[in-house]
Amino acid sequence: ITRNEGEMSNKGFEFTVNSKNFNGRDFKWSTDFNISTNKNKLTKLVLSQVYNTAKTSENITEFVVRNQPSYSLGRFYGYFSDGVDPETGELMYRDVNKDGSITDSDKAEIGNPNPDFTFGMTNIFTYKNFDLSILIQGSYGNDIFNASRMETEGMYDAKNQSTRVLDRWRRPGMITSIPKAGYDMKISSYFIEDGSFLRVKDVTLSYNVTPSKMKKLGITKLQPYLTASNLLTFTNYLGFDPEVNQWGNSGTVQGIDWGTYPQTRTFIVGLNVEF
Repeated sequence: ITRNEGEMSNKGFEFTVNSKNFNGRDFKWSTDFNISTNKNKLTKLVLSQVYNTAKTSENITEFVVRNQPSYSLGRFYGYFSDGVDPETGELMYRDVNKDGSITDSDKAEIGNPNPDFTFGMTNIFTYKNFDLSILIQGSYGNDIFNASRMETEGMYDAKNQSTRVLDRWRRPGMITSIPKAGYDMKISSYFIEDGSFLRVKDVTLSYNVTPSKMKKLGITKLQPYLTASNLLTFTNYLGFDPEVNQWGNSGTVQGIDWGTYPQTRTFIVGLNVEF
């Protein structure tokens, strides 16, 4: 059963600065910036010293996440992948304990979904009756387990595959980073990607109609506006969206992308009216 158990520590800091960069008669510019860090560690468990969770892909029965004392929550646990064997087309898994075979004892921490830091910044520009607000946010140092690639690059059934498989291994001696069709697929660092990103989250442009012109109608505020959300994202992540998690807001399972629906880019036109 699900139960409260164990102890953990969270240590970090948050820094915030608010500035008025320019405060002229017609033009104003202000900035709000924040950055925060957090180091998470699971310090104690009682009922069991190891909890494995988060199965992904229909073709693999292994768990992606292992939680145990002395490590951060949600760490990815599996094999280290050392690329594709040019002779066989199989992924090469690292023999960590040097015993000459690949077994469960060769598994280790292969990634951490917890970022080194997260940040956000809002700039507000005002020129006469125009207001422009730009919010950017980002994360740095977090890993993502891209389980979607197990389905779109696994080549083990009739699913549609991504164009990356066009570069798959086909013959002995071929040098490539994409293994052959139907390869021995394990939970490994092959599916770990850098989840760092910078996103233009919200941009809003509005115009404040001069109240004196609207008093006859009893209107105290009339403000048409245009808002664009998730406008641009800068990242090296191969998936649709680096800011996703198949397990929702779970604290123990984070940063797993398994066919997760990405955040949508939206455009909204509206009108604020106050009487």
